[in-house]
Amino acid sequence: MTKRTLVAMSGGVDSSVAAAMLHSDHEEIVGVFMRNGIVGAAGHRSCCSLSDSRDARAVASRLDIPFYVHDMSLSFARLMQDFSEDYVSGKTPNPCVVCNQRLKFGDLFDLADDLGCEGVATGHYAQIRNGRLLRSVDDKKDQSYLLAGLSPTQLSRAIFPLGAMRKEEVRGYARSLGFNVADKPDSVDICFVPGGDYREVVEERVGNLGKEGWIVDQEGTPLAEHDGIGRFTVGQRRGLGLAMGYPAYVTSIDPDSGEVAIGPSDALSCLLCHVEEVVWQGDLSLPAHVSVQLRHHHQAEPAVIESVEGSTEIVAIHFSAPSVDVTPGQYAVFYQGDAVLGSGRISRKPVAESVTAGATAEDDRD
Repeated sequence: MTKRTLVAMSGGVDSSVAAAMLHSDHEEIVGVFMRNGIVGAAGHRSCCSLSDSRDARAVASRLDIPFYVHDMSLSFARLMQDFSEDYVSGKTPNPCVVCNQRLKFGDLFDLADDLGCEGVATGHYAQIRNGRLLRSVDDKKDQSYLLAGLSPTQLSRAIFPLGAMRKEEVRGYARSLGFNVADKPDSVDICFVPGGDYREVVEERVGNLGKEGWIVDQEGTPLAEHDGIGRFTVGQRRGLGLAMGYPAYVTSIDPDSGEVAIGPSDALSCLLCHVEEVVWQGDLSLPAHVSVQLRHHHQAEPAVIESVEGSTEIVAIHFSAPSVDVTPGQYAVFYQGDAVLGSGRISRKPVAESVTAGATAEDDRD
């Protein structure tokens, strides 16, 4: 019996080639474009625009497969609301991770069921092997970080045809089929931030940029007033509007007082932080030695993770060396080799230890 698969087609080269590869394997596929209801600004390379819809439809027509435009504007609106509320509460969200969890491998599963499709395929660069999520062959394009929040149940229906390919191979494949998207630039903006300034979205959705307050130094000395904590993110250097005589970074944000602390880069160093809402992709005995990736394009860092108060949904990360990339609201993804073990959200207030205390704790674990 022929397997039927829903392919999320964004109008880009990656999802177009994913559809073509499944089609060439004689699978029965259905193309679906996700309409987010956002009107893109001219000159900005986002995704899900009207022109993207036309490109996706053209590819589907060339492949001679059914094609649907699925209105997901309400789901995107909820995503945008949560995104905005995170910023005004002092967090730095990653909407692409949430979109994969809730929409592409959430809401689209419901549509897949309605269309009689067993799986949902996308153009993500990642691999699934024996039910486990792994990094893609192309380490420059690897998107396993953005997919690490998928549950084992979601992974069981997910398909990533491009996981064993490199980007140049994907474009070459598209050219060989005569796709007009073969050399289309990759989207670079968050799809619902077409102008590139997330603050506009926050103000539109929430009505303000969060609690006003003071920018303070590491001793708590007030330096300047600001009009909302939503303008800031931990690790931010640009746009502070202050001359400190040294490169200054946002080191913490207090949503209760409205204080935004700044300091030198070493003030960002952290040996320990907590991660909540952990989703595991398999059984793992804790504590465990892992590599932890804190941002999509950042290098994974060696660490030990252990449960907090016996909970598997909250873990503590003990870094082997001080990390400057701990950002409340972002996601920490745990790897062993190329395999994803799980992921969770960094707590609003990471628990910092001194370098000496951290080294002692690590020695004790050894």
